[in-house]
Amino acid sequence: MLAELSSELIVEVQHTANLLVSKQRICILTGAGISAESGIPTFRDKQTGLWSQYRAEDLATCAAFARDPQLVWSWYQWRRQLVSDKTPNPAHHALAQWQQHAGLKNQPLTIITQNVDDLHEQAGSTVTHLHGHLWRNRCSQCGMLHNGANNKNSSNSITSNRNSANNSATAHHYNEELLNCTDCGGYIRPDIVWFGESLPIEAWQTAENAAANCDVFISIGTSSLVYPAAGLAQIAKQNDAKIIEINPNPTPNTVVDVTLAANAGMVLPALVKQISGLLS
Repeated sequence: MLAELSSELIVEVQHTANLLVSKQRICILTGAGISAESGIPTFRDKQTGLWSQYRAEDLATCAAFARDPQLVWSWYQWRRQLVSDKTPNPAHHALAQWQQHAGLKNQPLTIITQNVDDLHEQAGSTVTHLHGHLWRNRCSQCGMLHNGANNKNSSNSITSNRNSANNSATAHHYNEELLNCTDCGGYIRPDIVWFGESLPIEAWQTAENAAANCDVFISIGTSSLVYPAAGLAQIAKQNDAKIIEINPNPTPNTVVDVTLAANAGMVLPALVKQISGLLS
């Protein structure tokens, strides 16, 4: 794996591994970049097909759902179908391996993600989601969680549909019919944090605590400039943590101590292998 990296990056990976093995508590924040390596479009990517006339920022809002719930629901069903066959890439697997190894040594490694997919979980990681879950729904009025509502033949099995999509080469059709809450009758919406909404309190508290108590904070595939998530690096820095960024397009941020300017799928397997070697 190291042979695939440039000589300069190999030196940086080795330096970073030496730094990490001397630390006890690691907090990792992942963003759209790590999922993009599995083929999942980012919000910055231009919409395609029937959705090319819309901007994601104009659909992922409470106002848009109130104005045209059918439009927004159909868009999310399209997104779910788009993501249904995507699988974890080497970066996801490396993080899962690292987290499991750290757990055996009672060294906390907390993974926070801004992504709404479940690729971290598929790889075997335990993750805190700041922006919600693509494969989960809730009522737009009473907030009641609905774990179903995405099966192509019924409205009752989003999880099984997601799992079956992973094990099939054929993409499923996701029903675009609006669904109603079984408790209050309100429209069902994706359990995702839309623009203008607050982050889930429990998830944000977990992220803040991990950032405040870590020895190293690692930002992967996400800008260190977009708040509120970017504030986690600031919190970590204020508590004397080292800040590492893994991103092919590094952000101009003075809080970053180490930059690994490459795709996570290349860097993380090499980094985790180096760490394992140093600890063995």
